[in-house]
Amino acid sequence: MSFRLCLAILPLAAAAAAMGTAHAQTESKPSALVAQRIGRPQLALAPDPAPFLSELPDRASFDRMARVYDPGTPEAQPHVLFVIDRQAAQGKVYFVNTRRHALHEDFLKARHLVTSWEPGVRTRLYQQPQRRFILGMVSWQPQLKGFVFEFWEGDRQTPELLRTAQAVLARDMSFAPLRFKANAAQHEQVAQEAGIEAVTQAQLIAGRSALAYNPGRAFGRLRLVEDIEQVDDLAPEDIVVLREAPLALPPVAGVILASPSTALSHVNLLAKGWGIPNLYLKDAWQQLQGLDGQTVWLDVRRGSQRIEARAEAPAGWRPVSRQAKARLLSAPDLRRQQPLPLAQMRLKDMSACGGKAARLGELQWLQSQGRLPATAPVPDGFCIPYGAFAAFMAQPEVKARVAQALSEGGFEGSPGQRRAVLSRLREDLLAMPLPAGLEAQWEQQWERQLARAGVFVRSSSNSEDLANFSGAGLYSTVPNVRTELARAVKTVWASAWNAEAFEARRQAGLRHEQVQMAVLVQKAVDSRMSGVMITRDPFDATRSGVVYVSAKRGIGIKVVEGKRIAEQALFEERSGAIERLSSSAESTELRLDESGGLKEVAVASAAVLQDAQVLALSRLALAIRRELGGVEQDIEWAIDGEGRLVMLQARPFVQRSAY
Repeated sequence: MSFRLCLAILPLAAAAAAMGTAHAQTESKPSALVAQRIGRPQLALAPDPAPFLSELPDRASFDRMARVYDPGTPEAQPHVLFVIDRQAAQGKVYFVNTRRHALHEDFLKARHLVTSWEPGVRTRLYQQPQRRFILGMVSWQPQLKGFVFEFWEGDRQTPELLRTAQAVLARDMSFAPLRFKANAAQHEQVAQEAGIEAVTQAQLIAGRSALAYNPGRAFGRLRLVEDIEQVDDLAPEDIVVLREAPLALPPVAGVILASPSTALSHVNLLAKGWGIPNLYLKDAWQQLQGLDGQTVWLDVRRGSQRIEARAEAPAGWRPVSRQAKARLLSAPDLRRQQPLPLAQMRLKDMSACGGKAARLGELQWLQSQGRLPATAPVPDGFCIPYGAFAAFMAQPEVKARVAQALSEGGFEGSPGQRRAVLSRLREDLLAMPLPAGLEAQWEQQWERQLARAGVFVRSSSNSEDLANFSGAGLYSTVPNVRTELARAVKTVWASAWNAEAFEARRQAGLRHEQVQMAVLVQKAVDSRMSGVMITRDPFDATRSGVVYVSAKRGIGIKVVEGKRIAEQALFEERSGAIERLSSSAESTELRLDESGGLKEVAVASAAVLQDAQVLALSRLALAIRRELGGVEQDIEWAIDGEGRLVMLQARPFVQRSAY
């Protein structure tokens, strides 16, 4: 009889558990339209139900009117729509039979309170301060174990409307206390002005014991790893449990984090690209110690997770294939060796300078054509093309050293041996001479174009930022270089042989000899705020017109490394609403050091972005997606000391299905 451990984990979100795909990191009520579209089961209608009630004196009355998501489970979330008519005496309230009328629109039309539902009507009903109706819902919040009243995130509330709703609901729903739940940043602000305590999204998220950063299923050996840098025998079939998110990770079958991270950390982007589950589980170390070294089945879903020891995977399950198509590595243009300024680059130059540099050049050109706002520039820089890297690698002593490393005994069979060999190879490559004339070209370009300002030296290879291979965090960046540019360039070149990069390419079926490394030399920005955003909801693939923004103070390395939770927000284009998901947990920030490199200083304030900045970032992200062919984008940004927004990177957002 095999030992089985099943973990019953608290719901990630009531709405997410109910809908299966809706708002996985928020507690927002899923749209009834979405519920109808995906066909979630609802409770059967009671015989001849009343269309509405004027009061809810007890729980039984509420339940008769309520529509329920995920009935019969711990995540069951009944809710009742309400309509308050401010023109009626004492503010008449309709508690809508939400089983019959799933939307306010349905009820208002049925009662002839509204005769049409044109776009202007929605604005008058939800966004004008002097409106006749207050439209919201009362719902049971499983995580709070209590009732809340809430509004659609696009509803522009005022202190007067909020106070009226609270008073009327307290009067006519007397059987239980009601708390206000804010579904948008604007709701939080209005509640503060009205003197009403609000339950926020950030509070609900912080109280959860689990977060599904990437749902999926995996079968493999569970490994509790204290320090990923000290482990050299991780296998692609391992499910790794980590104290916190590392900056890079070799290919594995699944990831469980004992500390909350950020949805756009490098590790999670790798998980999405590989199609593997990635989960935050509070107290994971204590809960899973008994399974260390055993084969387990991991099933991560939007509302629940299962981790159980078993000798074999469930019947019919097949691991996600990571074999990449041969077309991923297109033939590089090795004819160019001289530096190429970003201002002269377009997407066509991807063949010589890689996707990262070429896209930035394209963004600069789009700005010059007025197709992107000039208020969000790309920091100037230049590309050192593939041809320079190829010339370096073609030197006989370099070729011989690489061949020796790849043919060492035990290299193919042991990940630990590969890591040690590749580490020595990188050190040796740094000591190799450059082909004649290259360093002088770089120094001249640095002086002429950037006046030798501090620069970030970044990879722009042909094996990253691809349509179906992210490569996030696999290659090295050298920050704020003020001297020894050549050594920084060679450091980036040598990172083609980073162990994590080698293993990721190996699993993806990419041939190492085809890898070419261009280098982006870009003027350093002493960022006051920085982060990453994507043009979709990373927790709900069905939700369109949404931008996710992740931010921290200082330079953005802390955002992408994901070791601490970032400030997170969602912007919904249709409603214009901003949902605050979390505050930054960082106590320090990274800044440029005057002598080169970075320095760490204390954070003056945990709050990072104002709503206006989230709005500006989101609109910029949507414009970039539009101009880059409608492909979902993963964008790095920063705000400098003058409050100016700058674009640092745009690449395709890669997510493979884990089911």
